[in-house]
Amino acid sequence: MKGYFTEEGSVEAVNARMGKQVDPRLAEVMACLIKHIHAFAKETKLTQEEWELGIDFLTRTGRICSDERQEFILLSDTLGFSMLVDAINNRRPPGATENTVFGPFHVKGAPVRQMGENISLDGKGESCLYEGRVIDLDGNSIEGAKVDVWSDNAEGYYDVQQPEIQPKWNNRGIFVTGSDGTYRFIGVKPVSYPIPDDGPVGQMLASLGRHPYRPAHMHYLVTADGYQKLVTHTFVGDDAYLDSDTVFGVKKTLVAPFQRVAQGPTQWRSLFNFVLAPTEHPE
Repeated sequence: MKGYFTEEGSVEAVNARMGKQVDPRLAEVMACLIKHIHAFAKETKLTQEEWELGIDFLTRTGRICSDERQEFILLSDTLGFSMLVDAINNRRPPGATENTVFGPFHVKGAPVRQMGENISLDGKGESCLYEGRVIDLDGNSIEGAKVDVWSDNAEGYYDVQQPEIQPKWNNRGIFVTGSDGTYRFIGVKPVSYPIPDDGPVGQMLASLGRHPYRPAHMHYLVTADGYQKLVTHTFVGDDAYLDSDTVFGVKKTLVAPFQRVAQGPTQWRSLFNFVLAPTEHPE
């Protein structure tokens, strides 16, 4: 009879219970979710013990979450789901700089610094000059672009992870481009580091034979009036984890040159231009 649950008709039975006045988008998303999770259980012939293990995993994931730690986002990141959602929502025309995951360590309100200023307040690590231009698809300079940057320190930790050890705003700053679109600042050459792996997600990675490391990178949030917001990284080209980033954030176009400087104010130099797409550009 219609409405009764059967293995073969499980999707139809569940989705038929949805009310008539439900928000259309919610109805679409939930109906699709039911279809796919039921198909997953049927395809894998999921056992009762495996289902209970999954419930326990999600329960422990929720319990470890706090204001400082979001284990569910970590789970999404390590399953490649965060990068997939990012890719779907940030399709860009050819030539525009690609997006990647935002990460959990951005802090609003970073100080606006003078162009060329040093953001490494603890003085540790190998110094690096970061410079380039913010331009449009035709190569024209973008004036007034805000280049918000942040990175880990020489030991692989962000300042918010070590508030009693690192100075506030260490390896952070905002730089505003002039008429030539140029940005320039001194920081440290970043190092690879592990994501928090002392919880359920770390146990999952270990069970799957995966490491928890992210390759060395510098974070950028680039915004300008009339252009799409760009959330991206630049990656150190010789890092050992480039092809196995645990959150799948590396894109080939974001691997940047890091050149050793023989003489100069820094030990390294990294040149990278950011190409912004206009907000009205079609997908």
